[in-house]
Amino acid sequence: MKLLVVGGAGYIGSHCVRQLIAQGHEPVVLDNLSYGHMQALPEGIAFYKGELADAELLGRIFKTEKIELVMHFAAFINVGESVTDPLKYYKNNLADVIVLLKAMLEHGVKKFVFSSTCAIYGLPKTLPLSEDLPRAPINPYGQTKLDVETVLQDCVKAHGLSACALRYFNASGANEKGDIGEDHKPETHLIPLAIYAAMGKGKPLAVFGDDYHTPDGTCLRDYIHVDDLCRAHILAFDKLKEPGVFVDYNLGKGKPFSVLEVIKGVEAVSGLKVPYSIGPRRAGDPDALYADSSKAVRELNWQIQYTQLNDIIASAWQWHSTHLDGYGA
Repeated sequence: MKLLVVGGAGYIGSHCVRQLIAQGHEPVVLDNLSYGHMQALPEGIAFYKGELADAELLGRIFKTEKIELVMHFAAFINVGESVTDPLKYYKNNLADVIVLLKAMLEHGVKKFVFSSTCAIYGLPKTLPLSEDLPRAPINPYGQTKLDVETVLQDCVKAHGLSACALRYFNASGANEKGDIGEDHKPETHLIPLAIYAAMGKGKPLAVFGDDYHTPDGTCLRDYIHVDDLCRAHILAFDKLKEPGVFVDYNLGKGKPFSVLEVIKGVEAVSGLKVPYSIGPRRAGDPDALYADSSKAVRELNWQIQYTQLNDIIASAWQWHSTHLDGYGA
């Protein structure tokens, strides 16, 4: 199948591109490279540099490339920034997606796989998080993702679109070959920040609070390897064969780990100490977040390959220790 991968030069998108090619699909990438990296893409891939809001460019891609399905990985993801600059997030994460959907429908493309987030659930009262829990996002990032899901469901009813929303927990790790990985600037994710601290890059790791209602007082989160996430995206294609379908899946391991457990994991993998300091809590951080992914396992036959936290950390360590400045090295 020929697919348009929007945001395909980013962290998760680039890993998905590799898996698509390995399974015989033909991905076409659209990315403005504001956060993505050309170095993350394999040589010879069809690539368009441009904005998602460029309807003329989208029309040209759909007409020229004969796209059959669209995958969206082009959202901004910094929760804190979404609070301080909400319009940036509502434009990119919502308004620009509407431009994309309009162009798709105009060119008869009616299959859509959406990179969503567990942030749509807000501060949950029940764990693990299953798909039937109330949606109550507490920041513009989560709200924009939920808004897109709502738009998708309306397009399913009105236009016969078939769509899948995949709600991530903490995407982590790097390609097993070690040639692509996580390179955000600024970086906000725990595992790479702990690795940077161990390597002596920048300040000691900041741990936000140690007085949560958890075994060691630090937050519990669900870490899922990026390649396991991508496998679920491709498995979801089979659910979109019929018109007018909307499906949603939570993607996580279902076993959370604390901030201190991640630090110990980085120390065990690297052989280095992770310097860290305890600071105040961040507003809105729940004690724990972890997934009930039984629906994805049951309906997609999704099988997690990276079952151990230290294996995820080891893949990240392989990438960061050989790419000291990410794709800039």
